[in-house]
Amino acid sequence: MSYNATKNSASRRIATLLDEGSFVEIGGAVTARSTDFNLQEKETPSDGVITGYGVINGNLVYVYSQDAEVLGGALGEMHAKKIANIYDMAMKMGAPVIGLIDCAGLRLQEATDALEAFGGLYYKQTMASGVVPQIAAVFGMCGGGLAVVPGLADFTFMEEKEGKLFVNSPNALEGNEISRCNTASAKYQSETSGLVDGIGTEEEILGQIRALVDMIPANYEDNDSYEECTDDLNRVCTDIANAVEDTSIVLSQIADNQAFLEIKKDYAKEMVTGFLRLNGMTVGAVANRTKVYGADGETESSFDCALTVDGCKKAIDFVNFCDAFSIPVLTLTNVAGFAATIESEKNMARAVARMTYTFANATVPKVNVIIGRAYGSAYVAMNSKSIGADMVYAWPDAEIGMMDAELAAKIMYADSGADTQKEKAAEYRELQSSPNSAARRGYVDAIIEPADTRKYAIGAFEMLFTKREDRPDKKHGTV
Repeated sequence: MSYNATKNSASRRIATLLDEGSFVEIGGAVTARSTDFNLQEKETPSDGVITGYGVINGNLVYVYSQDAEVLGGALGEMHAKKIANIYDMAMKMGAPVIGLIDCAGLRLQEATDALEAFGGLYYKQTMASGVVPQIAAVFGMCGGGLAVVPGLADFTFMEEKEGKLFVNSPNALEGNEISRCNTASAKYQSETSGLVDGIGTEEEILGQIRALVDMIPANYEDNDSYEECTDDLNRVCTDIANAVEDTSIVLSQIADNQAFLEIKKDYAKEMVTGFLRLNGMTVGAVANRTKVYGADGETESSFDCALTVDGCKKAIDFVNFCDAFSIPVLTLTNVAGFAATIESEKNMARAVARMTYTFANATVPKVNVIIGRAYGSAYVAMNSKSIGADMVYAWPDAEIGMMDAELAAKIMYADSGADTQKEKAAEYRELQSSPNSAARRGYVDAIIEPADTRKYAIGAFEMLFTKREDRPDKKHGTV
């Protein structure tokens, strides 16, 4: 019986991830070649990592799965070279790479050889970035330099109990120990650091990976990431306006068959990111959110109608991925300003600048729907017409302008009475803050009923399907 046919965790994960019977192993006979410190006396089948290819719902993928039963899954020279070989093949074939990580770290007996091969893996990941999707899943230990591997991946998932992801272990952080703040836990990495896109049991995260692979292109030139739409293209989304505060619900309602795959749902919940299909086409969505509703309809958490540093970072990474893989971007805008705290002020200008740059620099089809407030430069940064949105729609109750009408009237007519300020606020609202005012100036292309959002979004992306847009000739931007 071959090694990978045994019921070890590495092979079991591959079998659960891939379509039944589709896995083909590559390099199964490879073992460690170092003889330092009598390493040859230890069994290192497959050098602690199973590598190969298979399919997920018929889609070709390349997979490596580390085996903690072989020297704790420690990464040695041949171990890293096997993974690098998988990357070479994936780049040639244009297929995603999925890494199932369970590794005690670098193999000390191989020292510089392991380091050199490990650095080669970083290089392969860098070269593959933007060419094929890279997905990492952490099931056990992923510490030190190995934490860079999921950092270089496009999406990272983590087993909620046994997974440990860290650069420095919690107890090595000054003034901390693991019971106080477990910085290596799935909870911390998904909610606080934002590195992890999804957590759950082993079976759950493997299922999440299958759903993700089914939704995204196989490579940056793939035009076949579609499925036949069985939903009504003109389906009216009744009561959608009632969910304006929780845009994950809005996105679910307008999606084909109401299926929305949220990404990084535990991190920066005031900004929603994820994938949906519109007439079978995969679309990336970015949306402001002010409330999270539970399954029972009760409010679980509330947020200010403002951009945050973490929310901007979340949007930046997501839109960059969408642009690299030619996935159209839909934004739902409801923002009145910026988070105002001493902590956020340290990074706010830079974060908003980078988000503005990311939206403006993206050449994929971009559609913006203003569903609530759209005030000031925070609105401008949220994929507005002025920074390159191809189509902008607004719901009838949207407010678009510099600031709230009452506040504007108080500033402009500070020396006037309350009645005058009230009158001028109404005048300001009509002349400067209404969607009609923005539409008259061409900043909004159409005012639509909330219930018709699905059909307008589908129509816009259908029209934009052949979009081609150039950028000034340069090596790359610096923002």
